[in-house]
Amino acid sequence: VTAGSVVVPYGHVIGNEKWRGSEIAQRLQGKIKLIFEDGLGLVDFHLSNRTCILYVSEADLVAGDEFKRRLVRFRNASSLRGIVIVEKTQLSDQYFLAVQKLVVLELGMVLLPVANQGEASQLITQLVSFYVREQSKDHNSNPFLRKQCSQLADPSVFRTVQQIPGVGKTKALLLLQQFGSIHRLCNASVKELELVVGQTVAQQIYTF
Repeated sequence: VTAGSVVVPYGHVIGNEKWRGSEIAQRLQGKIKLIFEDGLGLVDFHLSNRTCILYVSEADLVAGDEFKRRLVRFRNASSLRGIVIVEKTQLSDQYFLAVQKLVVLELGMVLLPVANQGEASQLITQLVSFYVREQSKDHNSNPFLRKQCSQLADPSVFRTVQQIPGVGKTKALLLLQQFGSIHRLCNASVKELELVVGQTVAQQIYTF
């Protein structure tokens, strides 16, 4: 995995050469500056120097376990923050729970379901505009506060927490303020969760 050495220019996305000509690439053109490069290894798109996307298509899910090996290899070999985008369709829906368990609970990565490549391109555009805003903020501000705010405002993490049954925007924000990460939220006890969202929702989160 040579992913760590990639430098992403401000406001750009670096895409793996294999995506040239794809629906995602066509839809991203004109919205963001997309550069293709060979040798990105396991990574599909680099959003910033520290964050990248690994894309799991419907075909990958149906074809078997190769995509799982790719995700595990990435996690073991890279210090980058990986966001996993998964095509959740009628055909691939039966595999989704197993993928969710692997990505979120076992690998501690962010998972975002999309219906198709068009929806994935919209998501990538939103994430890029978020990182551009983050980078353009005044770097002289308190780094501790900045870190906390950026984590809470991260749209991918925020959206992931909202996927939990019974959790809306407000509860998602409260949970992230309390636990700070998906990983810590997954390992929280019912009692810890109850203090934030009450007994009923706490039990739903714990079961989920």
